[in-house]
Amino acid sequence: MSWNVTTGLDADQLDGLVARVYRALVEDPDMLVVPGRMWALGLYRSVVLVLFLLRHNPVQAAAAELFGIFQATVSRRWTVLLPVVEKALARHVPDPAEAWAGRIVLVDGTLVTTWDWTGEGIAMFSGKHRDTGFNLQIAATLAGDLLAVSGPVPGSRHDMHAWRQSVFPGAFAEREGMGDLGYIGSGLITPRRKPPGQERSAGDKVANRSVNTLRAAVERAIAHLKDWKILATRYRSPLARFVLVAKAVTALAFYKKGW
Repeated sequence: MSWNVTTGLDADQLDGLVARVYRALVEDPDMLVVPGRMWALGLYRSVVLVLFLLRHNPVQAAAAELFGIFQATVSRRWTVLLPVVEKALARHVPDPAEAWAGRIVLVDGTLVTTWDWTGEGIAMFSGKHRDTGFNLQIAATLAGDLLAVSGPVPGSRHDMHAWRQSVFPGAFAEREGMGDLGYIGSGLITPRRKPPGQERSAGDKVANRSVNTLRAAVERAIAHLKDWKILATRYRSPLARFVLVAKAVTALAFYKKGW
């Protein structure tokens, strides 16, 4: 049976990932929880289940029904195997300072929406997007290839803050970069602001059009990353696990591209 639509990986990639997860569990058996009950579904389908949750972001009750197991089993396997999947693929995530060295870097932020977790004491509301979530900074090449994904910051923080909190300024210090108006003052090439009470000059309009045309590639990179619907539709798991989720999806995105 092909699991391509379910997992986002082709057969060889899925087989390779399952083999790596198996080796990781053999090397660190402490990662297993309730081993006797854990593998009622089998390791292969358990990995498929975790990828399905990342790829399509269904409610766990729906996943349980599709896989013929209890929702509690889905929750256990998600909790246990997600860090193993991330660990197994971590080496596929390139060092952003070295990946595509010398090329122009395009940067943009994206909001991964969450439930309104006001009880967590974190300001998650983004005034720009009028929604709650995490701000991720995405770096891409002019061809739209993913370069790097930053760690998440609360959605209440604007792109400039998220940029400064990320490793991007240091990693891309020796390379030309482009961003939108939210990155003015960052050192990146940005569109030119409209002068107060005036129209943009013809030269400014041409320059802005050129910058925005080139920057479209980072939007494509974001769209491909959000093929993993857990980043595109409302994130429902505990906020404390989102860093791990973002790392796992980033690793899968590079693994899928053959890194």
